[in-house]
Amino acid sequence: MINSMTGFGRCEVSKDGKKVTVEMKSVNHRYLELNIKMPKKFNFIESDIRNKVKQYLERGKVDIFVSYENLTEGDVSLKYNKALAKEYYELYKTIGTEFDVELKLDSNVIARSPEVIIMEEQNEDEETLTELLLTAIQGACEKMVETRNKEGEHLKQDLLGKLNEILEIVDFLKERSPQIIQEYREKITSKIEELLDNTQIDESRIAQEVIIFADKICIDEEIVRLESHVKAMRDSLSAGGAVGRKLDFIAQEMNREANTTLSKTTDVEISNRAIKLKTDIEKVREQIQNIE
Repeated sequence: MINSMTGFGRCEVSKDGKKVTVEMKSVNHRYLELNIKMPKKFNFIESDIRNKVKQYLERGKVDIFVSYENLTEGDVSLKYNKALAKEYYELYKTIGTEFDVELKLDSNVIARSPEVIIMEEQNEDEETLTELLLTAIQGACEKMVETRNKEGEHLKQDLLGKLNEILEIVDFLKERSPQIIQEYREKITSKIEELLDNTQIDESRIAQEVIIFADKICIDEEIVRLESHVKAMRDSLSAGGAVGRKLDFIAQEMNREANTTLSKTTDVEISNRAIKLKTDIEKVREQIQNIE
């Protein structure tokens, strides 16, 4: 199966009042690049997240967003900093003495002083957090693979259609190429007859000129290689898997053969078809960039 590198996946997992939500989106990239945004409490498990994602994806730039909610009671607690409260008390007394003013100190004044009473999150079980997050990551990866598969199937069908068009052009080149040589032979014979005014023509000389011309414009090798490359690309698409890089290499080779064909030809029809061939190959390469 062919996979696109464009996809989206989302999974939400809840247990005992704790909920983890993972959203993932990906675009094409030369390698697998993971960008993870999540609460700091999950930093200890980042390497496990990366390993889990690598089990499902091989290429693409993937953004992963993790959110966490704890709806249970007792997830936070209030802490009283006794030492800091005492320092505030002594400082307020010193201020009153130095400025010779009477300060009415009570527990409310001390308690409202910064950092005396703080809210602190309770430590949570790392094993539970790991289970929740990795389960959500797995679910999001499965959803993403599903969307990438669907998009990949569309890309496959589109590429097969474009390869058929390329083969039609190759078939035309194969048919037209011998005709050019025959036309050249007729042209040069006619020209010589005109110049020599019915004098006997040296057929061996004409044959030699035709052979030299045919050798210069011969695109048989290019045609054979183009057919071979199209077959290789079709086979790779049928085999499936992570074939994006292989297909891109084949497309580069196809483009090289099209360039050579264009540089050799002196025929307008072949020249036009070779330009069309290059355009179609470029379209194929653009689509291949999205294949994993």
